[in-house]
Amino acid sequence: MIAGFLDERFPAEIAFGASGGPERRTDVVTLASGREKRNARWAHSRRRYDAGTGIRSLQDLQAVQAFFERARGRLYGFRFKDPFDSSSAPAGAEVSPFDCEIGKGDGASADFQLVKLYGAGGNAYARDISKPVSGSARVAVDGMELGEGADFALDARTGIVTLAAAPAAGAAVTAGVRFDVPVRFDTDRLEMSLTHFEAGRLPSVPLIEILPST
Repeated sequence: MIAGFLDERFPAEIAFGASGGPERRTDVVTLASGREKRNARWAHSRRRYDAGTGIRSLQDLQAVQAFFERARGRLYGFRFKDPFDSSSAPAGAEVSPFDCEIGKGDGASADFQLVKLYGAGGNAYARDISKPVSGSARVAVDGMELGEGADFALDARTGIVTLAAAPAAGAAVTAGVRFDVPVRFDTDRLEMSLTHFEAGRLPSVPLIEILPST
């Protein structure tokens, strides 16, 4: 079978109790003087989670097992709602069409990739959002909000916003969105036991983010 992607979301109530977050790969060399040289091996962070911490009942365990079987273990990817980071807006705030700048008009281009910005200024990190939640995107051009369907279309498989008309040169294109993370199981085996619950132990259900191929 060839690897693919299930456009399904991992059970949200289990994801809510998951642990994990972003990781990076950095080489650190300590010189004889005690000073360091550091080099980033990855341009982008990659997220890892353990969904086992969200399992609270036998029903939860069965739901994970069923999802694992549909995903064929590590073969198929799927959507995962990060319990810590699933919106372009700050925690507790509603999504706004002005959350993040996703590009500037050049008078010709109409396609823009959704991103989430972390920080501001020269050290801000722009993370591509490839699995937006359908119907959640809000988009504006030069401060004027657009209407989905009439003024723009969103590809929920890639996170690309296509405007009905290319914005004028220099016009800021901004957007806000709720999103999922594309992940896969990072194991081909689930170790399950009823004693997990009797002994207060939880099974490990490792998940890893799927990064774009380009």
